[in-house]
Amino acid sequence: MAMPRPTVAQLAYGSCTVILSTLAMLLLSGTSSGVGIAVVAVIALVLGLLVALTVPSAGPRRPAAEERPAAPATESVRATVPAPPREPVRERAVS
Repeated sequence: MAMPRPTVAQLAYGSCTVILSTLAMLLLSGTSSGVGIAVVAVIALVLGLLVALTVPSAGPRRPAAEERPAAPATESVRATVPAPPREPVRERAVS
């Protein structure tokens, strides 16, 4: 079974979470060392992954439509379209 592809919403929420949480943690921590920045980046990536995985899917999947047996080739099938309702004719008032 193939792994399902992420939806657009999952990609968007995950990316925004990574970017915004990285900026917020760097500003709040005030770190300037390479190790501190790496730790913040890893935490932001993990947080973005968690957010992307918890975004609800597109909704409940509809079951596949049941297949109907094909009509025999000898019968002709015609669709009937109802005629549009008629409106009463309006006469112009003479002024």
